[in-house]
Amino acid sequence: METSSFGIAIMAAGKGTRLNSRRPKVLHEIGGQALLLHVIAAARSLVPPSQIYCIIGHQAEAVHAAAATTGVHFVLQPEQHGTGHAMQQLREHLAASNKAAPENFLVLSGDVPLIQPATLLALCNFHLAERAAMTILTAVPPNPTGYGRVLRTSGSAPEVQAIVEQKALTTDQLSAPEINSGIYCFRTSALFAHLDSLTPNNAHGELYLTDVAAQLVAHGERVVALRSAGPVEEVLGANTIEEMMHLDAAMRLSTARRLMAQGVTIFRPETSVIDATVQIGPDTVLQPFVQLLGNTRIGANCKIGSYNVLENTQLGDNVLIRPNCVIADTTIGDDVKLGPFCHLRPGSHIGPEAHIGNFVETKNARVGRGSKANHLAYLGDTTLGAYVNIGAGTITCNYDGERKHPTTIGNGAFVGSNSTLVAPVAIGDSAYVAAASCITEDVPAAALALGRSRQVTKPGWVSARKQSAPSAATGD
Repeated sequence: METSSFGIAIMAAGKGTRLNSRRPKVLHEIGGQALLLHVIAAARSLVPPSQIYCIIGHQAEAVHAAAATTGVHFVLQPEQHGTGHAMQQLREHLAASNKAAPENFLVLSGDVPLIQPATLLALCNFHLAERAAMTILTAVPPNPTGYGRVLRTSGSAPEVQAIVEQKALTTDQLSAPEINSGIYCFRTSALFAHLDSLTPNNAHGELYLTDVAAQLVAHGERVVALRSAGPVEEVLGANTIEEMMHLDAAMRLSTARRLMAQGVTIFRPETSVIDATVQIGPDTVLQPFVQLLGNTRIGANCKIGSYNVLENTQLGDNVLIRPNCVIADTTIGDDVKLGPFCHLRPGSHIGPEAHIGNFVETKNARVGRGSKANHLAYLGDTTLGAYVNIGAGTITCNYDGERKHPTTIGNGAFVGSNSTLVAPVAIGDSAYVAAASCITEDVPAAALALGRSRQVTKPGWVSARKQSAPSAATGD
């Protein structure tokens, strides 16, 4: 395909009334991303962002903000009067920008997130090969009720006679199985020539792009249809939350299948929530009920136990995560062992061969190679060197009520159980902190620090107490 001959228009101006939501329809998420971002990603696989025009209207600022980093153009449709009206706005935008219109336009819907680049490429190639003025992507769902139907001139001929909306179908046409996906290719000159002839003669009083098909046929132009070769879900949008969750399930299952084909073992994939953006290396094993979200990257030969939630987290190779950990915005090196029940908060960096155990929380912490915090600890704004041992119950007091302060622990240091390190404080290399100490001053390298009161033992105290206490009253 000669991509320079195509521009792509994405319809993203609608409200989505049937969702009963305050959010714009195209910003609802499946597979961990807004519907619109999935469509833009498919479009960008065909042409550069400079050839993509996203037509926005309802809550335009929010939609623009969500997709601004994609680099596509935005065309404002302040009042939404239908898909034909949207293309009129695009035509005016191109004219006002002194931009030459591309020879062809591929028109996509911003709420059809499962559409695949291969399907779009096939549609564009078919459009060019057929020398058509308009090419319609169609599908045959198990139940076509509710969709507009594409009526061909005869049998499997590519030529289209008409597109008929559900409400306008005659009794004979109700059984027509082929639906209009709302995805089209147009020869731009033919499309723009007929946009001003559209009329709002329909129940919604809008200008429909589908009406261009009848006008083109009436003027002797060629209108053809291509049936999608992929699963029907690929070309379906979502008008309700229930329908959207159906698409989400389909996308996540597709993601799991892709990962399994790449050598990832996923036990009970239907129980896992894996975003489409997640990447996993071969020989990694996912146990049931795992959530992998956002831009999570997992290396090879890892094992992720059940009920773990990882978001925007990078794992090296040979990492073991025992069940019930919550990890976000964290980088984890090779051969690390985590959990169960650890919480790694944003800004954590866990070095190779480190161990972070049950009920340990880190935040903005760097843990060096081979260091261990195996039980019940909090490490906030902390830097640990290599091969440090953090005893159970240790906490770094990093917040004074107004500001955060750092704690630094050197290589090979040993921090005894139930120690309290009041930041800012530094523990030198190979230093020891005695158990139950409260450390408020820096500890030099290879020193022993004790910060606790001396133990007092009173022999016979219990017996003496009992003898001096009054006898307990007895009752019935």
